[in-house]
Amino acid sequence: MEKTRSANLLRYWFPVLALIVPLILLVLLSETFGPLTLQRTVTEALIRIVVVVGLYIFVGNSGVISFGHVTFMAIAAYATAWQTCCEMLKPITMSGLPPFLRDQSFPLLPAALSSVALAGGVAFVTGLILMRLSGLAASISTLALLFILNVVYSNWDGVTMGTASIVGLPNYVTAWLALGCAALSILVAWLYQTSSKGLAIRATREDEVAAAASGISLYWSRLFAFTLSAVVMGLGGVLQAHYLGTVSINTFFLNLTFIALAMLVVGGMRSLAGAVVGVVVVTAIIDIFRRIEAGVTLGSTQWSLPAGTQELVLAAVMLLILVFRKDGIMAGREFSLGRRKESTR
Repeated sequence: MEKTRSANLLRYWFPVLALIVPLILLVLLSETFGPLTLQRTVTEALIRIVVVVGLYIFVGNSGVISFGHVTFMAIAAYATAWQTCCEMLKPITMSGLPPFLRDQSFPLLPAALSSVALAGGVAFVTGLILMRLSGLAASISTLALLFILNVVYSNWDGVTMGTASIVGLPNYVTAWLALGCAALSILVAWLYQTSSKGLAIRATREDEVAAAASGISLYWSRLFAFTLSAVVMGLGGVLQAHYLGTVSINTFFLNLTFIALAMLVVGGMRSLAGAVVGVVVVTAIIDIFRRIEAGVTLGSTQWSLPAGTQELVLAAVMLLILVFRKDGIMAGREFSLGRRKESTR
């Protein structure tokens, strides 16, 4: 019996281990043998994993495409900037901040936690309205949320510096910290999707009428997923802010929205493994073609591709996947141990 229990426990946790262990090896190899450019690429990919897994928690489980989740990244990023930015700069550049934010700085951990909590709180409040919608209406409403935040933050000069960048944030995000946060986000997503709440919201994804007839609340299931995903997205916003050391509202707009969605679509939006694999594949494509665009030397010849090639290649990859494998690379499946297949389809 003990042996069976251990086997079941390993089978349950294997999909998580199959994602986290390769990431640990990747960081270890890049930090030990890789050049600085590769280390930066790995760190950026780990931050993107946090973001895309956060997006997956809502989109993958509910089936509702959200174009506005980058909003919660921006909220958390600006919140941590207000708390940790240089005390000498804030009275000059952000004079509209409340005195308790303008005249002092806060420790990094409480600032990060409060920023993530703020993102979750905003998601809960807005979700009280948005989650009453479904289908295309819900997707468009999340896009409207993104545009509203962009317009407000772009013109709130005394608090956000408008379209200018807030500088002077502590750069404390390393590859290992990003790895820890990526592992945490994967763990949270796995525990949620295998919980009763996760099973309930996936039931609404497959058949709303049948789920409602079974006593499942479509509204509250989606609201919980929406809030939880915003918390993870907020963590991604904090990581990005303290990795770059700057915050700009233009960073958190359509470009990041569509890249995150592309990663989820390529990997497969119906599984956690798909979210992680999509980030790795798309990051590799972008990095490889970015280097080729910058120019590579072949013998005595300098060769490069035209600027924008990476976007065309990424679009072509997405098109091929949508045509030949519409459910993404993982096709809704998780990595599994033995014959038993874990699927969220």
